[in-house]
Amino acid sequence: MPAKLKRTDEINDEMAAPGFWDNPDKAQETVGELQRLNLTTKPLSQLVSESGDLEVLIEFADDDPSDENVAEVAQAATSLGEQLAAVELQAMMSNPEDGCGAFVSIQAGEGGTDSSDWAEMLLRMFQRWSERRGFKSELMEISPAEEAGIRNATIAIRGNYCFGYLRGETGNHRLIRISPFDSAGRRHTSFAAVDVTPELNDSVNIEINWDQDVREDTYRASGAGGQHVNKTDSAIRLTHLETGVVVQCQSQRSQHKNRASAQKMLIAKLFQIEKEKRDAELAAKRGQKSKIGFGGETVRNYVLHPDQYVKDVRTGMKVGNPTPILDGDLDGFMEAFLRWSIGKD
Repeated sequence: MPAKLKRTDEINDEMAAPGFWDNPDKAQETVGELQRLNLTTKPLSQLVSESGDLEVLIEFADDDPSDENVAEVAQAATSLGEQLAAVELQAMMSNPEDGCGAFVSIQAGEGGTDSSDWAEMLLRMFQRWSERRGFKSELMEISPAEEAGIRNATIAIRGNYCFGYLRGETGNHRLIRISPFDSAGRRHTSFAAVDVTPELNDSVNIEINWDQDVREDTYRASGAGGQHVNKTDSAIRLTHLETGVVVQCQSQRSQHKNRASAQKMLIAKLFQIEKEKRDAELAAKRGQKSKIGFGGETVRNYVLHPDQYVKDVRTGMKVGNPTPILDGDLDGFMEAFLRWSIGKD
């Protein structure tokens, strides 16, 4: 499991010690830990400070209830309420791995070409969400489909609390629309599965015998990437023999770098399985791959015809205009899931 966070003063003492930067990787990890800790403590300090300012404004308004003073109190109270809601949301992401980056894997399910196209739409949706949040995303691997769209893809999204926000996206996503690939203009239902795992640091200890427990395959990367991608077997596929979990990486020109990234992805998935053993259904969804289609567990419906809406099956949240959602405006659904998951616990 990830190591517990240290106190701010302990980390500052470590950073001030001689030789702190002798090990750059460990030093960067410590700096990142301090940044995550400050993300928690600084908003709380700011809340305390601004609540004190609000008290002073209220006293001024009591002594002089002018429109200007009352409006200033109302504005300060609204701002404080918004900050409190943000801190409350962050407090819901209390697991150590919630502060990590995330690997988002998307796999087309039942629905033929429509399903492949839908998987590519989901890929774009999460990339756009990452851009909206100011996070960085990296395409780790992608397998184009025969006619249109993709069979599967994995992206890494890196930023503060990425996994905490994204963990509720795991499951089957269903699209209902008039198919652009049906000459008769009929309505089709398509499915794609999303799986989110944390991008863990080196403090996580998962015992793997890479020679005996894991099968490694090399292959030529698909998609755009230049002549090197097409001429060398630089892409890596790792299969964990006991669980059947498969990860792939083709983002780098170097086979060695792809192997290191794939190993990190595999460790993340096995970590999730261990963490979710108390819930056999969730563990099976990752280890044995639940059905991606009719009869599988759907977490969200995206309906484009005849009505237009997006509805989360778990929380009941419904938005009438799908376009912003498909363009990455997912924060409302993510917040609703976090609040729902707390109530469920």
